[in-house]
Amino acid sequence: MRRKIAILGSTGSIGTQALEVIDKHPDKFEVEVLTAHNNVGLLIEQSIKYKPNCVVIANENFYQQAFDALDPLHIKVYGGEQSLASVMEMDSIDIVLTALVGYSGLLPTLKAIETGKSIALANKETLVVAGELITKLAREKGVNILPVDSEHSAIFQCIVGEFQNPIEKIILTASGGPFRGRTKEQLLEVTKAQALNHPNWDMGAKITIDSATMMNKGLEVIEAKWLFGVSLDQIEVIVHPQSIIHSMVQFEDGSLKAQLGLPDMRLPIQFALGYPERLKADYPRFDFSEYPQLTFEKPDIETFRNLGLAFEVASNGGNQPCILNAANEIAVQGFLDEKIGFLEISDVIENCLKRVSYIRTPVLEDFVESDKETRALALELI
Repeated sequence: MRRKIAILGSTGSIGTQALEVIDKHPDKFEVEVLTAHNNVGLLIEQSIKYKPNCVVIANENFYQQAFDALDPLHIKVYGGEQSLASVMEMDSIDIVLTALVGYSGLLPTLKAIETGKSIALANKETLVVAGELITKLAREKGVNILPVDSEHSAIFQCIVGEFQNPIEKIILTASGGPFRGRTKEQLLEVTKAQALNHPNWDMGAKITIDSATMMNKGLEVIEAKWLFGVSLDQIEVIVHPQSIIHSMVQFEDGSLKAQLGLPDMRLPIQFALGYPERLKADYPRFDFSEYPQLTFEKPDIETFRNLGLAFEVASNGGNQPCILNAANEIAVQGFLDEKIGFLEISDVIENCLKRVSYIRTPVLEDFVESDKETRALALELI
């Protein structure tokens, strides 16, 4: 039987590549739900092609346009943020690919877990904001959370078949982004266009800026802590400019396992959707002769402060990762809108961490309030 897939964020980078994977395996997968925030044109185009059971357009201003186009095709159309969570209750969904950007992925993912759906997680912010809450609920409901981030997929692939063997260390690789090796002085004048020019990966604007500031790796550290049940001192970040080794696991005997491949997000997406099968793919293969050198270096956390901030808030716990994430989302948008400079992203985040109240043992309502308070403060600072 074909697995019925709900893609939260089908018009973004991960969502569109997931549909490419589904195209390659029409005997394995079927599109059940598609959602978008603003890109109603592409959502309509995708829905006409894949004929899902229902679609959600989160921005209600575009609801009528989507309804007029899709209702004649007997595709159910819903509008509003709340609908993203509501449709997760559909019994027909087998697996939910959470490809939303940022905090918006939290509540739909929680609802999907509550209703027992398997999760293919491409939204790292969900675990950053509320990792303890999410992983506890997943254990209670017997729900699998299958990582889609290339680094976490690599770690997962390394530990498949090793579940009885304790992890000594996780090594997350980072490309270093477009500004690897630059000094703070050199970063003062970088432009939005330069920051969006990632050397190895083709991603959405927000995650590309996060990669340039090293915040993306910081968020991945927090995500890895919850996904794999390790402590922070068991997580190491290493800069690997070629992005061929996607991450590594070291076991207690000193052995290292690494997952290698060309930078292509369709591979971890396919692995998560098809797990435990490795489905055949015709994507380009890695050729060692084309990469005579694979190099590694330590990250510069003095220049790229966001990585250090992520380790700090992960250690502090409570609502601090939530504050970090909310401040970063607003600061990145401020940079994209050319209201602040590149280095000021970290300034905004540090200020918010100092000024928003710390809650040691937050519940869901605390996360919601901390997120709201932080966003307001960050906008004020910008």
